[in-house]
Amino acid sequence: MFDHARGVSALAGRVIIGMIFVYHGWMKIADIGLGVTAVSFEDAGIPLAAIAAPGVAFLELGGGIALVVGAALPVFACLLAADMLGAIVFVHGSHGFGVEQGGYEYVLALAAACLLIAFSGGGALAVDGLWRRRRETLTGLRARRGARLRG
Repeated sequence: MFDHARGVSALAGRVIIGMIFVYHGWMKIADIGLGVTAVSFEDAGIPLAAIAAPGVAFLELGGGIALVVGAALPVFACLLAADMLGAIVFVHGSHGFGVEQGGYEYVLALAAACLLIAFSGGGALAVDGLWRRRRETLTGLRARRGARLRG
């Protein structure tokens, strides 16, 4: 029972966190626009803002989608955690902890959630898990076939 609940809760967590990143990436691309995002990155002191802004926007959009479907979780979730650490360093850290003053509380929680997702296996219906099970099945079939041919 707990294994099933663990898989479903991991699914819910990664989908919710993924949707948050999709929203923020889409907002930077379509709502605010990459030009305005780059200016705000420059104002925050982010190096190479004209490159960082679209990089972060597309990472958040694509990485969020990857979290939702459960694909390449160690890669995308760690990149998103690093993205949030950058947000702490360049934007939120100087405002203290509390989110109500623009602090780093929220982005720290997102970074922590991403690290949990990166190393959890993704839970139920994660593409990573489906690929792993398929690969294990194929490896087992090849081993049995090889044993039959040798025996």
